[in-house]
Amino acid sequence: MRFLIDECLSIDLVSIASQAGHEAQHVARVGKAGWKDWNVASHAAEGDFVLVTNNASDFRRLYATQPLHAGLVIIIPNVNRKEQQRLFRGALDELARLGEPVNRVLEVDIEGDEVTFKLYDLPAGGGG
Repeated sequence: MRFLIDECLSIDLVSIASQAGHEAQHVARVGKAGWKDWNVASHAAEGDFVLVTNNASDFRRLYATQPLHAGLVIIIPNVNRKEQQRLFRGALDELARLGEPVNRVLEVDIEGDEVTFKLYDLPAGGGG
């Protein structure tokens, strides 16, 4: 899979994806820092990237209007860099089990010490 890491998340997530055998880019490192959300979504679609973000509400809205997308990973809690890394590793493990998240959203959250996941179609009824 190919991942585009939104600028609201740590650059460290790029190396975590690479270590797991995936290609990844960070918005700020490909000259797109400060881009509007719709530009980021468009860039992700054009590059067939799964977008990884912490900006749930804006990207849910944007992805709901796309008839086809590579997928969206939302790290729900606003946490420090180390916790972002742990949650993203969990997301990668979950995606390895589930397969490519075409037209799906994988939300990653924390309950106590446990990493939790919620997977759903977006747009609704889209599935992949």
